[in-house]
Parts: sequence; C-alpha cells; structure tokens
Amino acid sequence: MTVWTIAGSLRVEPVTARPDLLGAPVTAALRQMDSTDVELIGAVEIDPELADTAAFCQRYGSPMAASANCVVIAGKRAGETRHAACLVLATTRADVNGTVKRRLDVRKASFAPMADAVGLTGMEYGGITPIGLPASWPVLLDAEVAAAPELVIGSGVRRGKLLVPGGLLAKLAGAEVIDGLGR
Repeated sequence: MTVWTIAGSLRVEPVTARPDLLGAPVTAALRQMDSTDVELIGAVEIDPELADTAAFCQRYGSPMAASANCVVIAGKRAGETRHAACLVLATTRADVNGTVKRRLDVRKASFAPMADAVGLTGMEYGGITPIGLPASWPVLLDAEVAAAPELVIGSGVRRGKLLVPGGLLAKLAGAEVIDGLGR
C-alpha cells in the first residue's frame, strides 16, 4: 500500500474500495487501466463544499504545491470547436493564450463554459479530472505535474479526491507532457 505524505488529515483508501467517490467516466476509465496502475491510486472523501483547491488544502492540511487542477479549454478553428484538458500545479496557471492556443491550433482559446465542461466530461464542476475524459481530447500535463511523486486531483465528483503519482497521469491516453504549460 502506498504511503501518502500529502494527505494531511485525510484517510486514504484504495480507489477500488471507494467507487462511491468517483464520477462514472472515472470508474469506466479505471476499469480499462492496468491493475498495477490502479493500485497506485488512493481515494479520499471530502466535504463537497471544500472541493475548490484553496479551501481543500486549508481545511485538510494538504500542500497546495501537491495539488493539480484540471481545466477544460475550448477554442475554434474553421467553425470547429476543439477541446483539451490541462493539468497544472495549483500554484500555477495554465498558459491558455500561448501554449494551449498553439497546441489546439486555434485563434483564441479560453476556459470552456461550466455547462459545456460538465456536459462533455460527465463530471461535476470542481471535480473534473484527467482520468476518464473524452478519448479525442489531448490531456496536456505540465512537466512538473508529470514529475511529481504524488498529487491530489479531482475524482469526477466534488465529494472526493484522488491521490496519484504524476508519472501515472503521463501514461493516460492522449497525455502530452509540456514544459512551461503552468506559469
């Protein structure tokens, strides 16, 4: 069993023991993953009112530098909307108007509207995670995220969080590790 140094006051359980803390797309994605990778993932139950990173870290004593935020980005090119997910450390912001815009090859990129992000991912706002996203989307990971030994990320629902090694996220389908994505 993994020993998590970033869990603060939370009780970490194997993700397989807490399917109630996962969004449906996350559960489906975990079923497709190698079992040795799934064994590396922990799950914690939290107050859904504290799902936002700053409130979560303050209440549970988990360091901000070990939390990663997943944001859904949208851009248009020739009438086609292109989406990507970006995962950056909570201490940084995704370079949407530079790196992400170039990667999506769009004139303008911005955060997807909440209704679109929720509808397209099948996850709750504030719980969106890179595990279980639409297969056609690139999952852009800041290099610091991919290199992190342990991270706190969303679980698909606001009442849970996942604890994962960054290297596991870099193995997700569609994952691209990008230096300087987070600024």
